[in-house]
Amino acid sequence: MSLLEAIRIAHTSLVASKSRSLLTMLGVIIGVAAVLIVVAIGQGLAADTLSRIRSMGTNLVMVSPGGGSRMGPPGPGTRPGKLTQEDFELLEESLTEIAAISPMVMKSVTAKYLNLTHDTSVRGSNTAWPSTSAFEIAQGRFFDENEERARARVAVVGHEIVEELSGGRDLLGEFIRLDGIPFEVIGVLEEKGGGMGNPDDQIIIPISSARQRLVGNADLGQIIVCATTEDAVPRVIAQVQELLFRAHRVDEASRDFTIRDQAELLTTMTETTGQITLFVGGIAFISLIVGGVGIMNIMLVSVTERTREIGVRKAVGARSRDILTQFLIESIMLSAIGGVIGISLGLVGSEAIGSSLGWATVVPAWSVALSFAFSVAVGMFFGWYPARVAALLDPIECLRYE
Repeated sequence: MSLLEAIRIAHTSLVASKSRSLLTMLGVIIGVAAVLIVVAIGQGLAADTLSRIRSMGTNLVMVSPGGGSRMGPPGPGTRPGKLTQEDFELLEESLTEIAAISPMVMKSVTAKYLNLTHDTSVRGSNTAWPSTSAFEIAQGRFFDENEERARARVAVVGHEIVEELSGGRDLLGEFIRLDGIPFEVIGVLEEKGGGMGNPDDQIIIPISSARQRLVGNADLGQIIVCATTEDAVPRVIAQVQELLFRAHRVDEASRDFTIRDQAELLTTMTETTGQITLFVGGIAFISLIVGGVGIMNIMLVSVTERTREIGVRKAVGARSRDILTQFLIESIMLSAIGGVIGISLGLVGSEAIGSSLGWATVVPAWSVALSFAFSVAVGMFFGWYPARVAALLDPIECLRYE
């Protein structure tokens, strides 16, 4: 029996019991669709996160209080530590190969405009903040050095603040209250899109105003350094470490500050999102295995139901390998068709979920190819045993079977 003839017979058998064939494929369909949806969402979120990091530039260096490795948790011998205004001034005066540097104090506040309120975060910084945070001003302007020295109650708000407090209407020149203290809105930041650590949901005010009116004489929460070029980042990091080691009288083992750079953060995020996608995708692949078990079960039932047919085929000259090929092809066809349907549902489902949640979804070609190949492999693996059982049946016993 030729391969084409085996495929024709397998197709006829599957079409003869459409409902059972569809139910048999259901596990594979769900498994393939689940894998594609999980990978699409994971890849989309990863691409979005990495795009945000890249948009901030790969020449930024962030110095934060608290000891530990540059990208890891605090180790033995480290201590909480703190960053002071004196640390900022030391770095500002001593660092070479930097384009800008800004201190940062932060506080969660309730913003209010007329009768609308919104919980958000306030960042107090200096006039270099737009450069060190890679933000442009969409409307109005950023505060200047005179306003910073005068502790002016002025604020630059993110796009989401405008949406939450005024429904998108112009807030320039209006006063909003931050924990009950009025601040004039003088600028609106460009929109960058929501996500983890939503960059559009923040308010920037002069650090002098933040200290006087909101956070008191608090230590700095962060110092952001913008190197002149990406190549200069390692040298800037080395300078920061040397200066702060000396100023804090600590060494590598007892450091009380942490340094991170965007390039390292980019690498870490790429690895992390890849591991998460792989883990969750692996869980989704389990449903494919379950679908394979269902195929094996139905194929065993099919062998039992078609025992006399097998006996007749062998009686008229069919060889054992012909019977094995026929049933194995049926199993592979079930899983392959289920894989195609699952891919279609996965593509549609990932797009629908992404649209409803406002997430970008990315379906890489490798995930489609891998899902289809795995579904075919499942059909081949779990179809082998029933096909083997059918091939080894004795033709005389088959003809006697009722």
